[in-house]
Amino acid sequence: MADDSQQLTQEHTEKIVQFQEVTGTEDLAEARSQLENHSWDLEAAVQDHLALRESPPPTPRASPQELVDRGGGEGDGGGGGGDYEELGNSHGYVNTNRGTLLPAWPQSNLLSWGYYLFTLPFRLTFSSLSSLFLFVYRIVYPYPRRLTDPLGDVLRFIGEYESDYGQQHPSFFQGSYSQALSHAKSELKFLLVYLHCADHQDTPIFCRSTLSDPNLMEYVNSNMVFWGCSVTTAEGYRVSQALRENAYPFLALIVLRDGRMTVVGRLEGPSSPDQLTTQLQALVRDNEAHLVVARAERQERELTAALRLQQDEDYQESLRADQEKERKRQQEREEVERKELEEKQKEEDQQRQKDDIRRLKVEMVDRVPQEPEEGTNGVVHIVVKLPQGTRLERRFLKIESLSSLYYYIFCHPDSPDRFQVTTNFPRQVVPCEPTGSNPQPPTFEEFRLPPRSMLFVSDLDA
Repeated sequence: MADDSQQLTQEHTEKIVQFQEVTGTEDLAEARSQLENHSWDLEAAVQDHLALRESPPPTPRASPQELVDRGGGEGDGGGGGGDYEELGNSHGYVNTNRGTLLPAWPQSNLLSWGYYLFTLPFRLTFSSLSSLFLFVYRIVYPYPRRLTDPLGDVLRFIGEYESDYGQQHPSFFQGSYSQALSHAKSELKFLLVYLHCADHQDTPIFCRSTLSDPNLMEYVNSNMVFWGCSVTTAEGYRVSQALRENAYPFLALIVLRDGRMTVVGRLEGPSSPDQLTTQLQALVRDNEAHLVVARAERQERELTAALRLQQDEDYQESLRADQEKERKRQQEREEVERKELEEKQKEEDQQRQKDDIRRLKVEMVDRVPQEPEEGTNGVVHIVVKLPQGTRLERRFLKIESLSSLYYYIFCHPDSPDRFQVTTNFPRQVVPCEPTGSNPQPPTFEEFRLPPRSMLFVSDLDA
């Protein structure tokens, strides 16, 4: 289908995640459907979802202004004890405190009977005109329905409340309704919602006497997250639509139950501080088990997560130790291989050098001059002693270069590869090897070797 194949934007994905966190909805398709039905308006989707979680109200829904118009009946039952109507496990007890919209029908007083019949047309006419005026007024100035700045609505309400009634009240949560739900859920605390209607006749006395009571303030601040807003603001109106209040002052108690934030109690109409505190204590006592279960589950999850984290850390530490051992073993293997390779290379170089020297010995035989005959004039007789004791004897012409002596010794099979020739006494090095600094060694005559000389060969590699 086209909707299924449509790619979600990053903003839509974030709203789906926020919706699931606030409402506890685990079904991704349901969360997406709720948001799409409200044109991706997160606040509206959350409020309507919470409204669906509750049972239908005991009386038809009325707008905040309608509740104000009939406020004399909604709150005129007196500030006494009142009676309570049980709504089941979902909503606890509701303070009904409702009076009648018309005065009681006279039973015996004829004067009252006559007065009632006489004033009835005027009162009906006045009521009709008032309703008509309110209808026209709400067409021109309807209640706000589109959320623009939820946080701003709440902060303005708090400022106006403190300006009208002072700062002695339970601490208001400074955030939107969704943020208050999320905060209460994360902290595993009750959420007490107060919907404020400034035009209702019972609101001033409730705010000045009940909400300012020190004992009530201490109890609410210690056990609950307290959130409030005016129903004349966009945020407050949306919450009133979700909670479906029927009278003012209105309080709703919400708690995490079965993974969702659920309304467990409604307190409607005026009440004294002691009466309200008693009602809240009863609701908390009846629903505290849900938070106990949630705290136990969270503690178990945190313990499991901590255990898993510790196991992961131990595994990582063990893995790092194994990797370090393997790294050292690999280094040792590489070092052994390197040394073996160097040794092999050295042996190959030495063998190559020996092969080169053997080849040179063969090639340089031609550079050794022919030995002069016995008794030839200008001849020197040389005796050479090799390191291993071999004696070599040969005659050379005095005019020949000492290099002839070097080639003669070098080409002998028992000769060292690198050697030095010296005289016996006085000890003197014979410069017979052609080098870069001495490419043309002197002759026997120039070096002034005696006609019979004993020379010694030293192995330079020994």
